[in-house]
Amino acid sequence: MHVSEQSTSGVGAPEHPTADLSAQEPSQQHGGDPAADSGAEAPTRAFAGFRTERRVPATERPQSQPATSGPPAGMPPWDPTPVTGIPRVDPTAYGAYYNGHTDPPSREAPAAPYRSETVPHTPYPELSTGMLLRPIKPPPSEGWRRLVYVLSGRLVNLGESPRAARHNNLVAQVNRPLRGSYRIAVVSLKGGVGKTTIAATLGSAFAAIRGDRVVAIDANPDRGTLSQKVPLETAATVRQLLQDAGTVERYSDVRRYTSRGPSGLEVLGSESDPAVSEAFDADDYTRTLGILERFYGLVITDCGPGLLHSAMSSVLENANVLIVVSSGSIDGARSASATLDWLDAHGHEALVRNSIAVINAVRPRTGKVDMNKVIDHFSRRCRAVRVVPYDPHLDEGAEIHLDQMRRETSEALTGLAAVVAEGFPGDQPNLGVT
Repeated sequence: MHVSEQSTSGVGAPEHPTADLSAQEPSQQHGGDPAADSGAEAPTRAFAGFRTERRVPATERPQSQPATSGPPAGMPPWDPTPVTGIPRVDPTAYGAYYNGHTDPPSREAPAAPYRSETVPHTPYPELSTGMLLRPIKPPPSEGWRRLVYVLSGRLVNLGESPRAARHNNLVAQVNRPLRGSYRIAVVSLKGGVGKTTIAATLGSAFAAIRGDRVVAIDANPDRGTLSQKVPLETAATVRQLLQDAGTVERYSDVRRYTSRGPSGLEVLGSESDPAVSEAFDADDYTRTLGILERFYGLVITDCGPGLLHSAMSSVLENANVLIVVSSGSIDGARSASATLDWLDAHGHEALVRNSIAVINAVRPRTGKVDMNKVIDHFSRRCRAVRVVPYDPHLDEGAEIHLDQMRRETSEALTGLAAVVAEGFPGDQPNLGVT
């Protein structure tokens, strides 16, 4: 057999001499070479730029090798790592097309812990849609910009107006992801400030923008009027829901006790008899909340005037955010500030710091009251302050239709919903317990 010695200075030169292997037995190839008898490495077949394959005679293979240590059936007996030093990549990763077997996981190394990182959709990020396609500016949706866009045959795109862009940003804020159920309590120490109207309009804005299941509970100890803000579909009340709590297993079971408005807001009414509704205590509210939060992402509670009725303690303990409603008058602002004082004095400082003050204009004009000073007062005590302007449709006191309100009112309610949505965390702590 003729063996050709090669120089080691060339590119891709093998570490061992190469031989032209023919279809002969290993013993015939070695002949009487003493190196083969002494256990030296068998000749290898090398290609420039590629790794080598070492064939081990069957007589030299260890007999006690476990079955799981060798390569899987159908795979060549190569080392798991090429000579280039690049680790072997699982062919089934990243959606590669491979029908062969993969190496079993090692028993020595423990499995890696679960990570919540997003799995890439493609192994080629540079070929994603966002990288290959140019960003297209959204066309204007209203005003003279929309007229120019249409008349130009959709060639002149000036984009959204600042007002429309601001509204779109608020809508995006309202649509923030929400994990679990979020509980909103609307309170006021004084009646006649539009507390029920704010609860109904806020719930309607959330339901219309997010499309989630939103329910409002009438927790007024007297005869509440929350059910009058949506078309009445059922005469069932929260008391009947508690009586049938054992039969509630799915959303359709709860839906029999609620009335749904055109925006998608559902209302769970209270008893019309004040003597019966007075029995709705803190334990009843906790049980009602336990049922509703299984099927609704947002639960809004319209509390009665005052802070000392029976269900109020449970409302404050379970609320994630508190909305304190005030009118634009002097006595309304003083009552709202007194509400915050009472909460601070009874261990609800966290609720006060996270609360939202809403100044509801129940009259067309504010008179001689300096609203800037009222806003400045509540901004120092609450997380945010929002003003809802006077609206003739809301002043009617009838069923609420968002499309019949003025644009300024709709924008103010969207801004209020956006401020509430800023408190949507992944795991919301109970701010009512200190």
